[in-house]
Amino acid sequence: MEHVVIATYVAGAIGRVAEMHARYYSENWGFGLYFEAKVASELSEFLNRFVPGRDYFKVALTRGRVHGSLAIDAIKAKEEGAHLRWFITSSALRGTGAGNRLLQDSIDFCKRQGYPSIYLWTFEGLALARHLYEKFGFKLVEERPGDQWGVRVKEQKFVLPL
Repeated sequence: MEHVVIATYVAGAIGRVAEMHARYYSENWGFGLYFEAKVASELSEFLNRFVPGRDYFKVALTRGRVHGSLAIDAIKAKEEGAHLRWFITSSALRGTGAGNRLLQDSIDFCKRQGYPSIYLWTFEGLALARHLYEKFGFKLVEERPGDQWGVRVKEQKFVLPL
């Protein structure tokens, strides 16, 4: 893989982030149309109300193509913590450190903003992602059965106090 550039929104990011999520979770977990539409619509809604200095959205690019993303939705950060969302990297970025860079940059952003914590929802079975979250200090605080992704899974909430 060539040099990875971390950047803000670029044209096509919504579609590419939705595509990466849809392909990965369809191939590995059986997620379908509901999940892809949820990612695309919620990411679009977030970017339409994005406030610089409050919210965070970065992509990992190689040759101008999106191969990773991470967002911090901070609309309720002071009350509930900053919500980490849409964190993904393509298989082409595995081992390049791009995921680490995105996660560290987002944590640094949240610290500069004075947010009390960062939280995320994921589900049991994503061992590589869990390892990365725990490496950065996130702790598992809640588990419950759920279907917010359109498939029944054991949902997990991780929190990083800042």
